[in-house]
Amino acid sequence: MSLIGTEVLPFKASAFQDGKFIDVTEENFKGKWSVVCFYPADFTFVCPTELEDLQNQYETLKALGVEVYSVSTDTHFTHKAWHASSTAIGKVKYIMIGDPAHVISRNFDVLIEADGLADRGTFIIDPDGVIQTVEISAGGIGRDASTLVNKIKAAQYVRTHPGEVCPAKWSEGAETLKPSLDLVGKI
Repeated sequence: MSLIGTEVLPFKASAFQDGKFIDVTEENFKGKWSVVCFYPADFTFVCPTELEDLQNQYETLKALGVEVYSVSTDTHFTHKAWHASSTAIGKVKYIMIGDPAHVISRNFDVLIEADGLADRGTFIIDPDGVIQTVEISAGGIGRDASTLVNKIKAAQYVRTHPGEVCPAKWSEGAETLKPSLDLVGKI
């Protein structure tokens, strides 16, 4: 079953951000746009490259009204230790959620049950707490966070312009489409 168009299910978790431990629930995803980025594990190989790349886009995403959350099945204590010991992760300013009970990973359908780890999953959530995009990648394939910026802009545009849709490779200011019978077979 697709998670597109569904509300984020309830959870409560501990997270690490800005040298502090904080609590996070599904309510944190309401009232603003959110990106939730699942990754397999701290102290690994591809994961720090992705999280650093996500940090490189963080200010741009924040300027769009987006909060970023990374999630793995590690604990918030492990996130703190990784943050203190890795040059790449030491740059991270966004919220790093621990999911050792696998509740969030199951809620987002990214848990690899046999391994107790999460797949690489990226979710864009609208201000109502509803999932608008889902992207899942195999463990050995790192993601490019720069692609999130245009996806967020497209999701925000479609939300504020009912009846319009954004075509492939759409960028802010580009032409959109207004689906109608007149367009059928003409694109």
